[in-house]
Amino acid sequence: MFEFCVAFMKIVNKCIQNLFWMKLKHGIMRKIILISFVVVSLNAYCQPSEKGGKMKTLYDFKTKTIDGKEFDLASLKGKKVLIVNTASKCGFTPQYKELEELYKTYGGDKFVIIGFPANNFGSQEPGTNTEIKSFCELNYGVTFPMMSKISVKGDDMDPLYKWLTRKDSNGKMDSEVKWNFQKYLIDDQGNLVDVVYSKTLPNDEKIVSWIKSN
Repeated sequence: MFEFCVAFMKIVNKCIQNLFWMKLKHGIMRKIILISFVVVSLNAYCQPSEKGGKMKTLYDFKTKTIDGKEFDLASLKGKKVLIVNTASKCGFTPQYKELEELYKTYGGDKFVIIGFPANNFGSQEPGTNTEIKSFCELNYGVTFPMMSKISVKGDDMDPLYKWLTRKDSNGKMDSEVKWNFQKYLIDDQGNLVDVVYSKTLPNDEKIVSWIKSN
């Protein structure tokens, strides 16, 4: 699309140059102004959203594990990814159970779950990373990757979540993180596919069908 716009604008510019130098009928300047407006509008519309004309993907981000080690999300290339913001004192906290079951059933070379503890909603994740890790392991036997606690909204929103929630960055959709255990689905090319809100369980048919689809 971008290449088409560039080629089209070159043609329109050429037409304007020809019209300017040819003494045609009365009203030519009005036509030039009109075409110029079209060119300016096309130029604004066709500009790529990201520098260099390339939208970011999940693979452009790095984060830290719950143990404080750097984690390059590019290491997930080729896998579908479910990203979920978690909390230990939330009515949806039991979804850890379904998340772990989902991970045990489908996790591996083609699918992974990444959990991001966040304290943005009702202060329902007040603990340290060490406390969160212990809670998840002791109460739900969590084995899927858990990352360090971040913010998923507001002025201190993590860069990954800015990408997840802004269409001008992810190229798919705008969204808002409304509560704990909101799920973002990422395809095996690192592109945002959809968002699934908190009330939908991790083992819902919509999510399972997406994981199993080619």
